[in-house]
Amino acid sequence: MLTSMTGYGQASLEKDGVSYTLELRAVNSKYLKVVLRLPDDLGFLEDEIEKQLKKSLSRGTLNYSLRIKNVVAKPTFEINAAYLDAYIKQIDKIADGVNSNIATNVSLVELLSLPNVIQISEPDETAAESIRLAVGEITQKALDSLMQMRLTEGRAMAKDLEGNCHLMRDVLGNIKAKAPAVVTEYKDKLKKRVDELLKDAQLELDESILTREVAIFADRCDISEEIARLDSHIEQFLGLCQTGGVVGKRLDFLCQEMFRETNTMGSKASSSEIGKCIVDLKCCIDRIKEQVQNVE
Repeated sequence: MLTSMTGYGQASLEKDGVSYTLELRAVNSKYLKVVLRLPDDLGFLEDEIEKQLKKSLSRGTLNYSLRIKNVVAKPTFEINAAYLDAYIKQIDKIADGVNSNIATNVSLVELLSLPNVIQISEPDETAAESIRLAVGEITQKALDSLMQMRLTEGRAMAKDLEGNCHLMRDVLGNIKAKAPAVVTEYKDKLKKRVDELLKDAQLELDESILTREVAIFADRCDISEEIARLDSHIEQFLGLCQTGGVVGKRLDFLCQEMFRETNTMGSKASSSEIGKCIVDLKCCIDRIKEQVQNVE
């Protein structure tokens, strides 16, 4: 079954006094791109999270947004006393050398906002393992939700793509039926026109010349190969829709080939009726190509 590249997944979890909330948003893209938004103290999990996501996803841009709340109010930061002491000494040193009219009072809030005074504390080994397990669990839950939505959209896309392919086959059947008549119509029109031109001169048309001219035209406007190739492309396309998996790039390539064969038929077939069919084919291919851009 086909899988869409777009989708949304959400999961929540509470473990060891920490509440986790995760949102996954996926959109279409030629390649897999993972954008992680994690709390500062969980940066050590980036590689593991990315590996876990890549096991389930092959294409698309995925936005991963994890929020945590410390339910038991354990501090996840610490004040670096060495930095704070160094700042105070520097401020006191500067205050001693400036004009007494200049205010040099600095509040504690201002001191705490200076770089490196407040630092994210690294979790100990036990806490880190607990966080790792919790994040892996919530990531899998959100992934399952995301994949379910992508599969649901994939089924809808497959139905639409197959419908357009069957419509193309119907149009191609009309072209097959009309193609033989093109040469016959050309022969009749050419003979009538030449007979009218030679009538006043009381001359007769050499049938061998007419036959040779018609043969040249028939070879030039023959679209049987293009019809066969387009029919083969449609068959392959339908097969990939039924097989599913990561087939988006192959489907896109087949769309390009179908459009190329259709263009060639349009340029070779000298028939207004076939020309109308060519327009119908191109409309179908455009609709298919638009949908294929969302297939994984």
